[in-house]
Amino acid sequence: MRIREVVLREVRMKLVAPFQTSVELTDERRIILTEVVTDGAVGWGECVAGEQPFYSPETTDTAWMMMRDFLWPMLRGREIGAAGEVWGLLEHVRGHNMAKAALEAAIWDAEAKEKGVSLAKLLGGTREEISSGVSIGIKDSLDELAAAVRKELAAGYQRIKIKIKPGKDVAQVKRLREEFPGVKLMEDANSAYRMEDWPLLKELENFYLMMIEQPLGWDDLFGHVELQKKLNTPICLDECIHTEEQARAAITLGACKIINIKMGRVGGHLVARRIHDLCQQNGMPVWCGGMLEAGIGRAHNIALSSLANFTLPGDVTASRRYWHEDIIEPEVTVSAQGTIRVPTGPGIGFEPRRELIEKLTVRKERLV
Repeated sequence: MRIREVVLREVRMKLVAPFQTSVELTDERRIILTEVVTDGAVGWGECVAGEQPFYSPETTDTAWMMMRDFLWPMLRGREIGAAGEVWGLLEHVRGHNMAKAALEAAIWDAEAKEKGVSLAKLLGGTREEISSGVSIGIKDSLDELAAAVRKELAAGYQRIKIKIKPGKDVAQVKRLREEFPGVKLMEDANSAYRMEDWPLLKELENFYLMMIEQPLGWDDLFGHVELQKKLNTPICLDECIHTEEQARAAITLGACKIINIKMGRVGGHLVARRIHDLCQQNGMPVWCGGMLEAGIGRAHNIALSSLANFTLPGDVTASRRYWHEDIIEPEVTVSAQGTIRVPTGPGIGFEPRRELIEKLTVRKERLV
């Protein structure tokens, strides 16, 4: 499989509603799409980097520059046997995992299309459908939060995740437990707390949460080791896990009991699968987090989530929950039981809507 060219596109898509985390408010996404041409197919990927360096150091603009000036020259004209070789070609570049993943994912899609199999099958997935949970941003009032949860449960979602930050935590969970005593509930802090806040985090255990996601600093592995010793509720790590080595350290040191795997955060499907396998070998469940992806990124998440150890509902949701109109056909839908079918067609199993993509494109560059 020879890698012949790549087309980078920046599309701008407005969210159905603004999304608030502990660190930022997003109402429009600047998304880079990667279209990679090989000898026998065209594959698509999506860069999940944010507009600002608040979730990770990467941004839309840094990812574009890295792909154009550094990563693409390492791939141009390369003859490879499989998409799994891409990581090795790029590993001399330190960091910039989201930029790497955007190119690597497109090549995985192309390989699956060349072989006439689904991306899920090529990755080793075994599930015909995946379980879907939903992430709800920070709301102005408890009534607004409860109304949002009520709406998502009516739509069939199997798990509710709410974003929290200091001052928007205990009261929020208490209200939800009073109104929805049986719901699978978890919280995501996006590194909003410090070790001295542990008594407050301990207080959250009164509300029998599935997990508390990334309560401490984005690179504070040792702090999470100490915090997990104080909590019975499982800690789930997200931002702390950028590599397979960090996942191994987290497992060995006892920094968490669950890991959220995001393909973009760890550099692509190959490393995501390695972390999945490592967790499976150690009896640690994983789930697939979301990054406000458009349809192509969502499709890659579905394929990844078909692997056997993705036993907890992930953040992969219906297209219409975030977008008035998605850039794939058909759009992603969620059943009344809160599940998503894993496509069986070649590659990602969804067709990019080229006309809509071109309409939304604000920047485009063809690299040969």
